[in-house]
Parts: sequence; C-alpha cells; structure tokens
Amino acid sequence: MSMIYRLPLRPTEVLDRSRHVSFSFNRTHYTGYAGDTIASALAASGVRVVSRSFKYHRPRGLMTAGWLDPNLMVQVGAEPNVRAGHRRVADGMQVHSQDTWPS
Repeated sequence: MSMIYRLPLRPTEVLDRSRHVSFSFNRTHYTGYAGDTIASALAASGVRVVSRSFKYHRPRGLMTAGWLDPNLMVQVGAEPNVRAGHRRVADGMQVHSQDTWPS
C-alpha cells in the first residue's frame, strides 16, 4: 500500500525518509519510514479503523495522534495491548487489531 496521506517533509521530524520499512497489519502489507510509529504509518497509508470497542465492537481509529491514544491498542506478534502510537514499526513486524471478532 502506498503512503498517499503522508504529510510533507518538516524540518524537525524524526523520520528517516531514505529508509523504508515493511510491515503487515491484519495480513495486509504496508510500508512506512524508519522512525514511524505503527499509528503514523497506518494513517499515512489511509487506514482509519485500527481496532474496535470491547463491548459493542464499534470502530476505533486515530483520535489524538499522541502516544497515549486509548483507541490504538493492537497486538504485535504475540504481544497484546501494544500502543500503536508509541511503538515504532520494524521490518517484518506483524500487527493485528484487537477485539475485532466477530467483525
């Protein structure tokens, strides 16, 4: 997937736009830049729903763009409850949304 929603280059950003990182989210492959968080890479690729609410399974997505965003809980590999706004993407990382069954 392309990064069609990526913001333009900023002088103070921490991304290394010369290094691409490949990862998967719910078995779909995405790319980001070195320094991207899971949330920023998914947002740049146009992903709006990251997880669902525990009780009613309502869609949850990027809300505050901060590392403590309550809507961005994902599973990375076998590790549950990872904050997508805090964890940086790595090559080959497998990310899955949580509380999505039944969808």
